[in-house]
Amino acid sequence: MFCNPPYGREIGKWVEKAYQTNKESGDLVVMLLPARTDTKWFHDFIYKKAEIRFVKGRLKFGGSKSGAPFPSMVVIYRKKGGASDGKTQGAAAGICGHMPGI
Repeated sequence: MFCNPPYGREIGKWVEKAYQTNKESGDLVVMLLPARTDTKWFHDFIYKKAEIRFVKGRLKFGGSKSGAPFPSMVVIYRKKGGASDGKTQGAAAGICGHMPGI
C-alpha cells in the first residue's frame, strides 16, 4: 500500500494508522511524507520503527517551477510473515481511503 496523506495537522493520525495496520496485519505500507523529524508522530511511529529514505532536494509537483517548501521522506513499513501476498487486498488497502474522524 502506498499513501501520500494530506500534509495538514491531522498527518499524525494517518502515520499512526499506517503503523498500526502494519503492526497488526503485517502488510507492506509505504508513505511519502514531509521530513518533519521534530514532531511527536515521527518519534512515536517512524523513528526506529520503519525504514526512512530522505529525498534529496525538494519535490516538485505537476508543472510547478518551484519545489516544496519542506524536505520529504519515504517511510517504509516492511511486509511481515503471513501478510497479504498482493493478489488480494490486505488490511492496508483501506489506509488511504476514508478514515473516520479524519
